[in-house]
Amino acid sequence: MASNSGQNGIQLLLAAEQEAQHIVNAARTAKQARLKQAKEEAEKEIAEFRAQMEAEFQRKVAESSGDSGANVKRLEQETEAKIRHLNTEASRISHDVVQMLLRHVTTVKN
Repeated sequence: MASNSGQNGIQLLLAAEQEAQHIVNAARTAKQARLKQAKEEAEKEIAEFRAQMEAEFQRKVAESSGDSGANVKRLEQETEAKIRHLNTEASRISHDVVQMLLRHVTTVKN
């Protein structure tokens, strides 16, 4: 009777171990499925974000290239205005500069 009771105890322990192994395997499978789902969702979000950033980049490129003609024209106008200003200033003070140079060149110091 003692061996029959011991045998039942061992069988009960083996059954409990198998059940625990099934529970662990089911939990491991569920965890892997959740990780796979999370990875797929993250990849989807990344693809959406990348598409959004690419669209914004293309929009900015289109805006800047569309304005490049206007920018070139504006820069040309600014450059011409600066050149006119420099020419005006140079002609205004050129006589004074020439006089100053002549004075320094013709003055003899001991």
